[in-house]
Amino acid sequence: MRPAAGLRQAPGDTGPAAGRRAVMASDSCCLTDLARMWAVTEDDRRALVLTAGWSGRWVTAWKVAGREVTCPAAGMGGFPVPGCGPVRHFTWRTHQGHRPGLQSMTATGRLHGFESHAEQRLLLALDFLGAREVVSQPHRMRFESAAGPREHTPDFLAVTGEGTWLLDVRPADRIEAADRVKFAASAEAALACGWQYGVVGGWQPHVMTTLDTLSAQRRPLSDPLGLAQVLLAAATGGLCVPRIPSTALISKVALLAVRPS
Repeated sequence: MRPAAGLRQAPGDTGPAAGRRAVMASDSCCLTDLARMWAVTEDDRRALVLTAGWSGRWVTAWKVAGREVTCPAAGMGGFPVPGCGPVRHFTWRTHQGHRPGLQSMTATGRLHGFESHAEQRLLLALDFLGAREVVSQPHRMRFESAAGPREHTPDFLAVTGEGTWLLDVRPADRIEAADRVKFAASAEAALACGWQYGVVGGWQPHVMTTLDTLSAQRRPLSDPLGLAQVLLAAATGGLCVPRIPSTALISKVALLAVRPS
């Protein structure tokens, strides 16, 4: 049995497939290798009105150059993603129940809005995967459900090497019945225009710890205080803090990180 995409058999591991250890290959892994995706079910789809012509009746509203532009769900695949912005503003105020912010992505060279720690983690993963384009809250979709017209704003639209992803983020234990209907609607709309859809409900073990560690080196670092050579000399020569001249206070503090045990 061949390992799944993004997985490689550990060296020297020749045991049965069921007990075989796998190593995640960072050069070939994809979003579904890293994230735990919540699955849309047939029961969720039954809550939607998918009669003939539904993809033309469902309407999405986008924001381009500060102006609202609408198009049917069937036409989303041809919509020019570059230049789009969030359809609603990110707000900061005291005592709010969520934590919004801006995440810098080296893959796009821009800041991208998020509304929770969970969304921020997804942006970090998309940066690691080299997403070419990311739009937060890309559109507002009005769709038909058995209970009447409803609206949903997905969390992200990401153009990656494995295709275009329409994404929502919600911890699996917080997904309620109303959420499932909205997620099912986004899944159908994405499928209709050739996109992939997913609800990120969590992450595989150690993924976020690893990505957070790697992200510390994703940008070129400068050395305005000239401490790099001092640190290297201390690590190479085994210097201890008491042996450094007392005038080199900054160097003393820096050396604490590399002092031999």
